[in-house]
Amino acid sequence: MAIWLDENSRIVVQGITGSEGTKHTRRMLASGAKVVAGVNARKAGQKVDDVPVFGSVTDAIAQTGANVSVIFVPPRFTKDAAIEAVDAAIPLAVVITEGVPVHDTTEFFAYSKSKGTTRIIGPNCPGIASPGVSNAGIIPADITPGGRIGLVSKSGTLTYQMMYELREFGFSTCVGIGGDPVIGTTHIDALDAFQADPGTDAIVMIGEIGGDAEERAAAHIEAHVSKPVVGYVAGFTAPEGKTMGHAGAIVSGSSGTAQAKKEALEKAGVRVGKTPSETARLMADIMRSL
Repeated sequence: MAIWLDENSRIVVQGITGSEGTKHTRRMLASGAKVVAGVNARKAGQKVDDVPVFGSVTDAIAQTGANVSVIFVPPRFTKDAAIEAVDAAIPLAVVITEGVPVHDTTEFFAYSKSKGTTRIIGPNCPGIASPGVSNAGIIPADITPGGRIGLVSKSGTLTYQMMYELREFGFSTCVGIGGDPVIGTTHIDALDAFQADPGTDAIVMIGEIGGDAEERAAAHIEAHVSKPVVGYVAGFTAPEGKTMGHAGAIVSGSSGTAQAKKEALEKAGVRVGKTPSETARLMADIMRSL
């Protein structure tokens, strides 16, 4: 089993003819993902590695049955691309682009919520992968086999590291939600999906300094998640008041510190590692005990 991305996922790539779109389309195809269409209004009728290019997401859906969009367009065009995907009522839109203005993200996310048909993952994220089944985004497909661990992470590189360190057990789905201040899919959304997924036995949650998303996730875990959860919070050594990598990773006073997040998660019964490797060992212990 998997969440949001499975063997029935048919992917359309918005921005397929750009360098990043073309490169990662080829990677997704090589992994076995069903990339069935691309979109570029100026290059409709062309093909990229035998994938047909359409003038709009609506046309791509009508012709190919696409039900997942992966967006590889420059930041200034991302809002329009996301709104186009929402207007086409595609069930899942994965926004890979980094550097999208927060105001633009707020606008297209609010628009998607008002329509109620499209889940947005990202922006500034590596996407979503169900190992051995499908891959939508830039997550390497050969790190880990399929398995029964669910992973939700703010960080792309830590997503890859956790997948590698727990490759003995494998993953049902790995979701990179992105580290911007405003994102479409949250830790809580993924936690609920993994809780409901019969193919997921335990969950790894990776957060980072800044904001209160991890504290809110901790309260949600305590109230609603019965499966074992292991957590890691990046930024224990980060200086206060500094932006660390992601736009959302800003600490103000004691609010948003790694220690505060760790304490909130542990209060909710989550085992928290001080390093990614320690976190992986904690999850390995849980998987061996199940």
